[in-house]
Amino acid sequence: MNVFSFDFTTLLSFDVLFAVVFGTLFGIFIGVLPGVGSTIGIVLLLPLTYSMSPIMSIIMLMALYNGGSYGGSISSIILGVPGTPGATATAIDGYPLAKKGFPGKALGYSLTASTIGGIFGALCLMFLTLTLSTVTRNFRDPEFFLLGLLGLVCVASLSSKDVVKSSVSIFMGLQFSLVGMDIFTGAKRFTFGNINLLDGFTLVSLLIGLFAVSEALNMLEGDLSKRHVTEKKRLKTSISWEEFKSVVKDIFKSSVIGTSIGILPGMGGSPASWFSLTEAQRSSKTPEKFGTGHPNGIAAPEAANNACVGGSMVPLLTLGIPGSPAAAVIMGALMIHGVQMGPMLMDTETELIFGIFWGFLFAVISMYIFGRYLTTLFARMLTLPQYIMVPIVAFIALIGTYVPRLNIFDLWVAIIVGGIAYILRKLDFSLPSFVLAFILGPIMERGLRRSLMISRGSWSIFVTRPYCIFIIVLIVLLIIAMVFSKAKTRKAIKEKIDAE
Repeated sequence: MNVFSFDFTTLLSFDVLFAVVFGTLFGIFIGVLPGVGSTIGIVLLLPLTYSMSPIMSIIMLMALYNGGSYGGSISSIILGVPGTPGATATAIDGYPLAKKGFPGKALGYSLTASTIGGIFGALCLMFLTLTLSTVTRNFRDPEFFLLGLLGLVCVASLSSKDVVKSSVSIFMGLQFSLVGMDIFTGAKRFTFGNINLLDGFTLVSLLIGLFAVSEALNMLEGDLSKRHVTEKKRLKTSISWEEFKSVVKDIFKSSVIGTSIGILPGMGGSPASWFSLTEAQRSSKTPEKFGTGHPNGIAAPEAANNACVGGSMVPLLTLGIPGSPAAAVIMGALMIHGVQMGPMLMDTETELIFGIFWGFLFAVISMYIFGRYLTTLFARMLTLPQYIMVPIVAFIALIGTYVPRLNIFDLWVAIIVGGIAYILRKLDFSLPSFVLAFILGPIMERGLRRSLMISRGSWSIFVTRPYCIFIIVLIVLLIIAMVFSKAKTRKAIKEKIDAE
């Protein structure tokens, strides 16, 4: 398969170019607004994809994902308030540099690093997907089940501070995925006599409830009249060649870190940003300058944050396992269009996958252009008060829930799930873990039951296949690493208490 044989006229059509532009602009806008983020933005636009072609819808959502990753740095730098979780690390040096009178410089470092990180992630997405697809096309039902299990172990052990609460979230997600008709026997499961649940919970209503409705409820807690004040002065996003050379090493190093972490299911941009910032400070000749407005402290997390976007799509397009919550929603969009996820995706949807590769590169370039010339406009969006933002988010969310099936039941699902998710967030349960488990549940069930049917009930099928053994080893190593990490943490806490 030659990725350069793709018909580029498809991407140059008005529809796809509009998707790139609209997705990027909406992504930056969503990223700028504190507390909203790319995942919620993708969820809000998900209902629009019903009337679009698969390539147009996926490129729009990926452009939003990428644009939101950069947009979060704007509020982090100007206000010191992270627009997205991945931009939290950026605020440590971005805000101090802005307070020194150089917000444009800080934004210039952020935009340049985000662009290079995005391009690096896009290239890795392209070539890693092509390479890994030659291996994963040999996977069958036993491997599918174990890969799903590996994804759940990853999200429980790597992406959560509380393994127990993350595991409970995973269990709830698996339970929700079982609602509906049995995929083999047609028996009704957990429907409670409600015909609306025969097909299970719709992904759109569940995602909108989990992220958009719960976020709207969370916004109601704060000062609804609060508005952030910004100035247009010195917001020109530019850096000199010498300034670029001073951060280029950390940009490329962080791009590698961000892509690598993005590939791990459930991780996302926030861990990637913190790992990169820590590594940049560790390898710096002047680590004491970090936290005072050091350019490398801006460039490193931003490069990792955007590189993570491409990395999170690698396991999605090769294995059918999303690498982040935002990638999970994009997976939902693919499934809405009837795309069969899994290792055979490259063979069955070659043109679509190639279009995603190149469309994502277009989106990164458009992010740089709009970020370069429209950052001042986006910064002014921060003046919108909460009493305007809450109804906007709630209205778009509820309309987006109702329109796809014109079913009032979906609205009730979104509202009730949103209320539950709001409480779970307050109790520090993991919503990304829930989403990943809900999506992987049917894949794991199908793989497990088919495997046992083939082996006539023998579990030996999972330990006699080479790929299965390799995946099992990875799972065991992750569990061991998690146990040692928790033991080390408990020991450190105990020593600190004894010392006091």
